[in-house]
Formats: sequence, C-alpha cells, structure tokens
Amino acid sequence: MRPILVKQLDYELTPTAGLALVGHYLNTLSPVLTRIDAALPVRGGVANSDIVRSYVGLLVQGKSDFDAIENLRGDRFFRQALGMAQTPSSPTLRQRMNAQAAGLSEHSAPMIEQLLARHAPDYGVLPCGWLPVDIDTFAMDNSGSAKEGVGRTYVGVDGYCPIATYLGSYGFCLELSLRPGTQHSAKHTEDNLRVVIPMAQRLSATGAHAPLLVRLDSGFDSALLMGCLESMNPRVEDPPVEDPPVKHQPALPQVDWIIKWNPRQTDKAEMAAQLDAAIDSADAVTWAQPRPGKRVALWETQVSIEGVKRPVRRVLRLTERTIGANGQHLILPEYELDGWTTTLAQKPFDREQIIALYADHGTHEQFHAEFKTDLDLTRLPSGKFDTNTLVCHLAAVAMNILRLMGQSGLLGPDAPVRHRAKRRRIKTVMQELIYRAGRLIEHGRQLILGLGANDRSAAVFLRMNTELGSGIGVT
Repeated sequence: MRPILVKQLDYELTPTAGLALVGHYLNTLSPVLTRIDAALPVRGGVANSDIVRSYVGLLVQGKSDFDAIENLRGDRFFRQALGMAQTPSSPTLRQRMNAQAAGLSEHSAPMIEQLLARHAPDYGVLPCGWLPVDIDTFAMDNSGSAKEGVGRTYVGVDGYCPIATYLGSYGFCLELSLRPGTQHSAKHTEDNLRVVIPMAQRLSATGAHAPLLVRLDSGFDSALLMGCLESMNPRVEDPPVEDPPVKHQPALPQVDWIIKWNPRQTDKAEMAAQLDAAIDSADAVTWAQPRPGKRVALWETQVSIEGVKRPVRRVLRLTERTIGANGQHLILPEYELDGWTTTLAQKPFDREQIIALYADHGTHEQFHAEFKTDLDLTRLPSGKFDTNTLVCHLAAVAMNILRLMGQSGLLGPDAPVRHRAKRRRIKTVMQELIYRAGRLIEHGRQLILGLGANDRSAAVFLRMNTELGSGIGVT
C-alpha cells in the first residue's frame, strides 16, 4: 500500500458547504433582519443582523458556545455563505447578545413565521384532517452552575424548563421560550398561547388549510388555558349586505384541543365502587377484561368549562389490577385513572380515537431531544437568563432551517441512501447536507463552491441551491 502524504494546500476548502444553503434560508428573513438593524442600530462594528446570522450559522453546525466563532473569523466562505458584512469575534458576539437580548428576542417570532410562510412546507396533517400543535415543557440539565434562573426541575435536576411549541407532525418549531427551572408548566402559559396559536392559524390558513388540534399534558389542565384557547377561535359575523364583496385574508382555522386530565385527589377505589354499583342502570359503564386479574372501564362525561361555550367531553379510563402482569396476586387492588378533555365532537371521534390522538402527542419528545443533543443546548452558554432566552429563540430558527432542508432534500429520489422515513432527524441533516466538503474558487469575479466528484449529496445539493436561488455558484 502506498502511504498517504498530508500537506496543507494553498487554496480554500470548507468542511461545511451546506452553509451555502443555510444562507438562502437566511436571505428569506431579510425583511425581518432589516427591521432589526433599523430598531437596534450600531454606530460602528458588526451589525445586529450579522450577530443573528453568525449565531444561527453556529447552531446549524451543532455549536452553541460563543468561542466557536473564533475558528470561523478568517473563513471567507462562512461570511459569504451567510450573507454577512463582518464576522464577529467571540467577545463581540457574547457582549452584543448580552446587551441586545431583549430587543433581538422580540423579532424571533416574526423570523419563524416569515421563514415558514415563505417556504410553505408540508407540516404533516393528521389522517383525521387536523393539524397538530404540540406544546410541552422539558428539562435542561445545568447542574453545578450558578446561571441566572437555574432551579430544581420536575425531573430532579438543577436547570431550566423551557416551553416548546411544534406545528405539525414533522416538528416545525414555533417557539422555544426559556423558563426558570422551578416554574410550573401552566404558569404564564396563556402568554405563550396568545403568540403561537395565532401564528399557527395564519400558517395553516396559507398552507395546510386545516383546523388546529392543540395537545397538552396534564400539567396544563387549567380552565384558564382552556378559555384562552377557546378565545382564539375566529368569530363568525354576517357581512353587511349593502357592502360590495372585497378581497380579504384567508379565514383563520378553528382551534380544537385535547388536554390530559389531572385527577388530582380523585378517589379511584371509590370511583370503581360507584361504577360497580351502577352496573344495572341504563347508563351503566361496561368493564372489559383484557386478561385475568385486570379490567378496564372506558366512558365519557360532559363537562362545563368557564369561558368555553362549545360542548366539552372528558373521556375517562379506569384500570383495576388484582393480579400483576407477572401473575402475582395483589393484596389490595391497584387502580390507574386517566382522562382526556377535548372539544372534538363524538362523531367522528370516538373514545378510542381521542386516546390515540393524544398518544401521538408523545412524538414531540423526539423534538426536545434534537434541541438538547443535536443543537448542543443541554447546557446553555451564558450565565444571563435573557441571553439564554435569545439563544433558545435563535435555536428555534436554526431548527426550522434544518427541518426545511431535511424535508426538501433528504426525502426525494436524489437524496443520499437512507432508510425510508417521513422526517429526517436534525443530526442526519447536519451529516448529509451541512458537513459537506467544498472548495471555494474565485474566478471571473465569481465565487464558486466546488463539490467533490465523489460527493453522494452533490445531486440534491445542486437541486436545492437552484430551487432556493443561486447566491453563490455551485459546481
């Protein structure tokens, strides 16, 4: 075998050719980035829009620490691909994000809406015809740190508990809002709903054209939140007869919801006794026995929620076990009570369908994991709460860019060989599209990004570059 000699060449190479595609998506946000520079002007140095571009450029590579920018300061491709006038230094990036955290965070929602509205992806409508909106909190372990807002979370570690909102079955993130670790799930959630639900309605009205199904776990079982969701439904008003018809925006879709019921102090044994006592009545609940020593009752009731005028159902399931799954007889019966409160009508949504629709809500746990591992956000980079809030907001932008790249480039016939799927993990997008080797060539007053002859992603890369609009030549 011939030995491989290693030497440094005299031309520019990049290990992250996929940033050229990221730059196209950032160009979609130009109207919002222009407003950022107008609202937060600087007398000299790096513009705040370039701060946003540079940090998103780090996040799509799976890097969240500010010092990672130092390795890219002299990289002409990084600056050119992301459309920046200047690449900030690590101190500038940190200090500017500390100083302008609140102002920049105000523009995160418009950036996300502009990005998704412009590219109108397939969000993944459920087979029943509803577009899911999954909202939940999750824990970020920042143990051993003195960062602002770190506290004991519900999973027993010190850290943060951000709340995330995902639109559709494929995990497009509408918001990643940081919260202190000790904050309860339902506290101030109505403020988040007033931002993300109208955004989801507008995106659905111009893309999926489907009603929304908001899914929340038992930590959000609150009449206040149910009333807030109900207030988002469009009001039906008869147009004036004398006015001529005018063009108007698409009607906002209806908002339905399924919220896991919190039984709190409900006496499960007493409830089972009541069901047994009413076994001969007309509205008796039938017990099913899937195996010896286990019986299950499934029924529903109508509930009244303050602020909700529509009929609201609560599907209930009580499980009684007298013999364990291993065949061990129990001294006392064990009871498990579950419930789901929903505005979905009984036809066509029977009890089993309501339970199945809520069970599908668990998919969002995979999206949480992508934030924490693929985007390297388990431990947030700053000691300041507002700065970490901005980091989370920009992470939502980065995640949506990577999700758009994955859905557009890694599911078609020209994609690199992978198992069949409806959605690609963020890490897969990084591996197949971001981390591609390329050579930067300057020729005839043009910058050309050359991909290797053995690059298996070249075909899809070229197609996406053409579709997104050529800002940098790719060969």
